[in-house]
Amino acid sequence: MTYDSDRISTPFVDRPVLGRPSMLLAALVAAAAIALIPLAALMAQPVPAPFVVVETNRGYPTLQAAVDAIGSGEGSIAIAPGTYRQCAVQQAGRIAYLATEPGSAEFTGAACEGKAALVLRGTEASVSGLIFSNIAVADGNGAGIRQEAGTLTVANSWFRDSQQGILTSHDDQMRLVVDRSTFTRLGTCENSGGCAHSIYTGDIGHLRVTRSRFEQGTGGHYVKARAAMVEIAASSFDDSNGRATNYMIDLPQGARGQITNNWFVQGEDKENYSAFIAVGAEEQTHSSDGLVIAGNDARFVPSLSRESAFVADWTGANLRIDDNRLGAGLTPFQRR
Repeated sequence: MTYDSDRISTPFVDRPVLGRPSMLLAALVAAAAIALIPLAALMAQPVPAPFVVVETNRGYPTLQAAVDAIGSGEGSIAIAPGTYRQCAVQQAGRIAYLATEPGSAEFTGAACEGKAALVLRGTEASVSGLIFSNIAVADGNGAGIRQEAGTLTVANSWFRDSQQGILTSHDDQMRLVVDRSTFTRLGTCENSGGCAHSIYTGDIGHLRVTRSRFEQGTGGHYVKARAAMVEIAASSFDDSNGRATNYMIDLPQGARGQITNNWFVQGEDKENYSAFIAVGAEEQTHSSDGLVIAGNDARFVPSLSRESAFVADWTGANLRIDDNRLGAGLTPFQRR
């Protein structure tokens, strides 16, 4: 039985197709012609700009220059394949950040304002096909994306080997949507500012995560959300190679919504293995009445024998916990 959510599916990946003989011949002729051009002339040819504002077809050498060109308006930035040690701050407007070849544009090792590769304060932003990696800052909150205002949609992107994947501010008007994205080797509790997580939302209006993968956590929780409304569906939480991790999903202030049709595996190396999903462990700011946790599959890694709760609740709310497939040693629900 499935519930109100999207099913897991694998993104379609285009593969190159070998050309016809005539196309190969044309390529050889073109290569021969280029070989006859003096080196100085080749060096004088303009290099395509890596960041192009689609609506104006103007290219820019840095992502920040492209963002500034859109300003408070609306536009899309096409990002060429490459590894970029740079970051950008969006102060206003509506901007789409799009990899021209999904999975081939990576932002690594740079954080603007000591925060993230992308710091977003505009009305709206969307990110598609990008990789964010190796981002760390002094306070332990280095993220691929820091959302500080507006609505953010992230799709087909990969966050890895950083302190956090996505981190948001507190704003009940904010909305975060994540689809078909992967979060790998994220999280830490080694800094004085507290723990970092794969996704960590402040007190925002709505979080939606679908068809995404969380794996190999390095501390903290996979998803920690203070949002009033939470929808997490058709995603996988693979903690089998996690290190010093905590809950799979933590709703510390409570939340309405649904956690449905997900797959959970808890690994051996845990900072806290007492629950997979925690509701209201810190405070009960939001009502959790009607929160649906259903249709999920949860278990321990093979050969691991321990006891844990699938859902631990501190709120006393009327939760709907139904039709979850649980492995040995898992208690469906505990009131704490």
